[in-house]
Amino acid sequence: QVQLVESGGGLVQPGGSLRLSCAASGFTFSNYAMSWYRQAPGKERESVASITSAGGSTNYADSVKGRFTISRDNAKNQVYLQMNSLKPEDTAVYYCNARRFYLYWTDYWGQGTQVTVSS
Repeated sequence: QVQLVESGGGLVQPGGSLRLSCAASGFTFSNYAMSWYRQAPGKERESVASITSAGGSTNYADSVKGRFTISRDNAKNQVYLQMNSLKPEDTAVYYCNARRFYLYWTDYWGQGTQVTVSS
């Protein structure tokens, strides 16, 4: 059974930090690019950060560049999102995504974890 389980969300003050984790199982993790998406109330889901299957390349949304860092540990089937200098506009549900293209697209999603940045 394919599973992506996010953890590490919570309530933090502006300027604070959080580290999100995503534990993957049920598929060959090292074959998949991993991404973090987020969705705030009333807004579209947006891509925050992504990392290639071997971890050799990363990509970030302009809104988080310089503040967030995505990383992965293929030996542990885990992907992480280190979030620093958090702003209220970072408040959203954060989702873990696994994706690959081999003849067809394959996409897996986690259930999400809530991040709230507020005084």
